[in-house]
Amino acid sequence: MESVLRRMAMLDLDNSPRAGEEVLSLFAELVDAIRPEKRQAHDVAVTHLRALSFLLTQNSEWRAGLQRALNVLFRDRPAQALLTRAGILPSTGFFTEAAHRIGYSLLPEVVDTSHLRGVLRRLFPHKRDALWVCEVPDAVWCEFLAMLFPSGDAAATEATGNNDLFESMRTLSYWIAASGLEPEMIRLEPALSRYESPFVAQNVETQEIIAAATSGHPVDGSHLLVLIDQCHDWIDRIRRQALRFGTSIALTFRVRRLRQLLKRLERLTRLLASLQTPANAGRDWQPAVVLFKRLVKAECLRNDLGSYWRQHVSLLAVRITENAGKTGEHYITSDRGEYFALLRSALGAGIVIACMALIKTLITKLELAPLNESLAICLNYGLGFVLIHLLHGTVATKQPAMTANAIAASLGGGKGKMNDPAELIELIARTSRSQIAAILGNIGLAIPTAILIAALLPTVFGASPYDADKAAHLLAEVHPLHSPALFYAAVAGVCLFLAGLISGYFDNLSAYNDIPARIEQLPWARRVFGESRMRRTANYIGDNLGALSGNFFFGFLLGGAWTIGILFGLPLDIRHVAFSSANLGYALAGSGFAPDWALFAWAAAGVLLIGAINLAVSFALALTIALRSRRLTVKDSPRLWLAVLRGFRKNPREFLFPPKKVQS
Repeated sequence: MESVLRRMAMLDLDNSPRAGEEVLSLFAELVDAIRPEKRQAHDVAVTHLRALSFLLTQNSEWRAGLQRALNVLFRDRPAQALLTRAGILPSTGFFTEAAHRIGYSLLPEVVDTSHLRGVLRRLFPHKRDALWVCEVPDAVWCEFLAMLFPSGDAAATEATGNNDLFESMRTLSYWIAASGLEPEMIRLEPALSRYESPFVAQNVETQEIIAAATSGHPVDGSHLLVLIDQCHDWIDRIRRQALRFGTSIALTFRVRRLRQLLKRLERLTRLLASLQTPANAGRDWQPAVVLFKRLVKAECLRNDLGSYWRQHVSLLAVRITENAGKTGEHYITSDRGEYFALLRSALGAGIVIACMALIKTLITKLELAPLNESLAICLNYGLGFVLIHLLHGTVATKQPAMTANAIAASLGGGKGKMNDPAELIELIARTSRSQIAAILGNIGLAIPTAILIAALLPTVFGASPYDADKAAHLLAEVHPLHSPALFYAAVAGVCLFLAGLISGYFDNLSAYNDIPARIEQLPWARRVFGESRMRRTANYIGDNLGALSGNFFFGFLLGGAWTIGILFGLPLDIRHVAFSSANLGYALAGSGFAPDWALFAWAAAGVLLIGAINLAVSFALALTIALRSRRLTVKDSPRLWLAVLRGFRKNPREFLFPPKKVQS
């Protein structure tokens, strides 16, 4: 560090033709000296920065050399690209930016140090630089800057480049005004077109501030900051409307970009106000430090696809999980009446599932081409699940992906704060007993229906696809130890989770594109079917498009897993508790009710384990995504799980069967 400062002080910056490159190399060495090693704590950077401050305090020549080097570094290097683009999403769109990030990750872009953005990339080239720079407390950075530019020192003003600051504020202001008047924004919040828009008003105020600062008059940015806050309030209203009327990735992208523009304009306004403060009055370096940290972090993570994806699907995830959560409320019973109604609907689904299992077996007997066979199985599953929904049946394993979202919706309001877990114990207890009722209903009629069908097949058709060999094969398929049934059950759990997301997505799509109203106004359909019938049809599609789509695609996920495994040479298949239980009944009848009882016992245990894994995997995935969409994580909720365990220990019956009377 001392060597770098000594060379910097001795450098003839006025007469050297390569002064800019030499200074940049020296600053890179200086940052390397401050940067902690990979395995060192970030506190090491604090120690190094304070050591640098001490050296500069003890040697005024070194401090003057560092000041001159900073001026050379900033001189003739435009800062607009850094101040207006670093950390700001481009206007190209979500997928275009994602493709750019992938391309830049594979083939890094050229670092152009002729502007300050390239300089920042040269000085902080590693992702971990964002960590230690941000971990150094603001107070330490402020102390360093106050020492480097003491009272009465004009070097700070020379190094800031006020013209670039003004032009950056002007550019950001224009972008904000244009983004705030996007048709998509006005569609969700028509009041923006009826009243004076704060997005336009901030542009007028920004121009006045720049004019005042250019003329040497004192700058008061308080009114502009108020207008920026009003812009944030309008964005909050737009987000709430998006949760109600649907959203899209494009809208999510625009909203996040607009927030970034507003935040950057706010930081530049605070920076300008601090720079306008007389040096001898004690300059506030906090705005400069906050902006510096943000710029370093943005440039270090500029090609990070993971953080980019997580940031921009949050609003869409909230919308999807909100829809799934509302659907999940129907799967959670409160009293015995609702409990037995759910049980009856699950029993009805068990009958249909037994028929679907038979059709699947018959399809495999046809010995079709693999693709045709897979398509037939997918249609069997997809149309079967849609039929179950139309008949108001309940598939037990469809519940976790829905109920998890309902529970997550009750955990917090979307701001990362957990509600009191005590009030959620009853909800989880009701969810638990509802799930048990659905499983008992599916299995309770799937097995006897399968036995009855297998017994009637020889009488009605003269033959049965279920002989002794087929029965042994069906039992071996669900053996928990001698087959990959439990792994296949986890694959089915992932499919269940994806089906829940698909349901939420199509509900969002219906609301965003106003599908029911568009169907209702079809002129030819109104003439053929009548207005009242079309109105009922449109309302039904609006209420059930997500559920119908989720069920249909769930069937394709289950039926297509095996085909995907064949195509890619992967051990992929599914084991679903309802179908496995139906196959258990077919195997029992196919063996003449005299199976290998040891194998049958293992198969029965395998069916129970398959059900447990189906539920656990789908519930865990759904709960995780629902919590993350509300800025919560499972590890943030130990109070909830401890409270649930205490509640179960205190009254386990409540988790298994509803009470006679619901407490008001």
